[in-house]
Amino acid sequence: MAKKDDKTNVMRLLDQKKIAYEHFSLDDAEGLSGEEIAEKLSENPAQAFKTLVTTGKTGTHYVFVIPVAAELDLKKAASAVGEKNIEMLKQKDLLPLTGYVHGGCSPIGMKKFFTTVIDASANNFEEIFFSGGKVGHQLKVAVADISKIIRVDFKDIVK
Repeated sequence: MAKKDDKTNVMRLLDQKKIAYEHFSLDDAEGLSGEEIAEKLSENPAQAFKTLVTTGKTGTHYVFVIPVAAELDLKKAASAVGEKNIEMLKQKDLLPLTGYVHGGCSPIGMKKFFTTVIDASANNFEEIFFSGGKVGHQLKVAVADISKIIRVDFKDIVK
């Protein structure tokens, strides 16, 4: 576990809710893909997830959490949240909207709550890995515990 000074907002929120997690970090993660980070940390890429933020036709923002090696199916994602269509949020808008930078975006601890959908493949595992809120920080959290801190749906949203 990280020293208290090394804790991210995500870790502090999980601690507040008494949700167990494991923390992993890489010093040289800047510019690496989710797949490369999973490989360096010896994580199963099917069990390592990335967080994507989108905007619906209505202007509403949505968060999708999918395996790092997968691609979000925009039609399935739009259908999952009841939108006609959605598009990826522009990278320059990520930090002001969520409080996170590209490569360090976590589904937990955003500036405000957004409808969040996790790919149904997460249910194949007891625990999944996702960003700890900073580039190079990964957390392993029980799938069952994620819904104790944020409201999530599990749906098939990848190609």
